[in-house]
Amino acid sequence: MTSSMPALHVLLVEDQQDIASNVADYMEEKGHVFDFAVEGKHGLELALSEYYDLVILDLNLPLMDGLEVCKQLREKSARHIPILMLTARDSIDDKVTGFSVGADDYLTKPFSLQELEVRCLALSRRHLLQTQDVMTLGPLSVDRKRKQITRDGKPLALHSMGYKIVTILAEAFPQVVTRSELSRKIWGDQPTESDAIRSHIYQLRAVLDKPFDYPLLKTVHGVGFTLDIDSEKATH
Repeated sequence: MTSSMPALHVLLVEDQQDIASNVADYMEEKGHVFDFAVEGKHGLELALSEYYDLVILDLNLPLMDGLEVCKQLREKSARHIPILMLTARDSIDDKVTGFSVGADDYLTKPFSLQELEVRCLALSRRHLLQTQDVMTLGPLSVDRKRKQITRDGKPLALHSMGYKIVTILAEAFPQVVTRSELSRKIWGDQPTESDAIRSHIYQLRAVLDKPFDYPLLKTVHGVGFTLDIDSEKATH
């Protein structure tokens, strides 16, 4: 871990001892500090009583599963604690369910320990970004005060809807924002035409991606949208 990467205080809720040991050995060697729970109810109690930068939460847990832990944590916690969900389930439906109860990111077993650390750092960084006037994610910069978005230092001529969409995706990075969540954040509970988001996404791509060498706006089929930015290059 370099000096630019902060040490994280992490709660790992995982009942498989070999996985918990491997994660802890790798992450603690990188300078991160870990607390542990082997069942859901205890994990929820720790998450509500202690301050953590991040919770790594297994889906299949005894007494209370990860989905219920995540749901109750979102309902009861006074702050938004980033949650990275671990699971052997890799179907789109399972991922949508995880995101719907409040998970911030999703990692399917088996996973790379290096990728786990990168995702943890990205999640903690994302919540720092949400409190700043200017968010910077790789080549993308969002200036909230000026309501201006730049890519590679070049101002983008976005309409207000394009600005809203990019801001929502930047604040959610690296999480995928579902179509329904994006619609709710843009229009609230007001009914909209089914192809309204598709139209705005099309217009946004023309400004955000078409003039550049590679796209940043990624469609996750069956789920929603995310920014395709290398987590290791995203800075704050």
